[in-house]
Amino acid sequence: MSAPETNVERQSRRHKPSLLGIGGAIVAAAIIGGVIWMMGDLTSEEQSTAAPVGQAADQE
Repeated sequence: MSAPETNVERQSRRHKPSLLGIGGAIVAAAIIGGVIWMMGDLTSEEQSTAAPVGQAADQE
């Protein structure tokens, strides 16, 4: 069976807002994921440079 109307131009015009919305959601998710990834890198660097509490007392 085939579709009763196969006007590709009209179908592409009708689906354009949906496709733009999906594309926008993908871009927004990528930006948010990048920000979260960068924030994770910053917190791991801060934790790795801090001396553990037990070592400061052992060295005195």
